[in-house]
Amino acid sequence: MAEKKQTLSDDEVIELAWCDKTSFNDIFFSTGLKEPEVIKLMRKNMKPGSFRLWRKRVSGRASKHRSRNSDW
Repeated sequence: MAEKKQTLSDDEVIELAWCDKTSFNDIFFSTGLKEPEVIKLMRKNMKPGSFRLWRKRVSGRASKHRSRNSDW
């Protein structure tokens, strides 16, 4: 796992990941965690149903994947 740039609690990382306006790139720049690491953290700390809903919501969301969106 990548070394965190800032000392953020798991709850703070989850809050960033849950927010639709915060991209995975933003999370990486503030914490040093890559998308797969954030997904593992979310899976570990959320109820299974909540995790599935979150994954379904963010999977196709362009705002979570700024590098995939040419306007950013």
